[in-house]
Amino acid sequence: MIGALLALLFFLPFSMSAHNVSKRDASFVQSNDGVAIAPFLYLGAKHMVTGYDHLAFLVGVIFFLYRMKDIILYVSLFTIGHSITLLAGVLGGIHANSFAIDAVIGLSVIYKAFENIGGFRQLLGFQPNMKVAVLVFGLFHGFGLATKLQELDLSRNGLVANILSFNVGVEIGQVLALTAILILFSIWRTHEGFLKHALATNTALMTVGFLLFGYQVAGYLKAGS
Repeated sequence: MIGALLALLFFLPFSMSAHNVSKRDASFVQSNDGVAIAPFLYLGAKHMVTGYDHLAFLVGVIFFLYRMKDIILYVSLFTIGHSITLLAGVLGGIHANSFAIDAVIGLSVIYKAFENIGGFRQLLGFQPNMKVAVLVFGLFHGFGLATKLQELDLSRNGLVANILSFNVGVEIGQVLALTAILILFSIWRTHEGFLKHALATNTALMTVGFLLFGYQVAGYLKAGS
């Protein structure tokens, strides 16, 4: 179990890009004119299920959450933040540098993994409010996707319905992905090795965050040169 998870955390960053929109999907989105609820639901779900940056952060969020009500609370905070900036970015026309936003998303993964290993208490002597942190980072995760959609020539005809459908699809994908993750965690937690390997797993999670952060910073510097 631990080996499979570590492999997943290390190799996903090299196999896909954050908020990646395939050429086929981009072509459909740009050519679509009018309301297309089902296709946008699918695209939203696909984005979340294949979005390793979102999943890495959510793995960190639920890593030490055992009660379902706590999982629902933190995931809901992330969902609220994600939805606000996705809709505000695309429908409200709020723009930002995509590399900068994705760099912060990388930091969100680092932040949560660092918190999971007790880094704030041990090194800084305090514990941040994780509810606030999850909500704030949720805002950046949603904005990250918005910046990618803003790069596409979206038709204004049916845009509101389509983006709302896309957002609902994202949440459906999130539920599906989290269900699979929680099943794996429920099995892993029955073994004595769970707490034993928690440090190694969260260190791997931090490594993913650093890779994403470094890649986006390099892209930002290259774009500005």
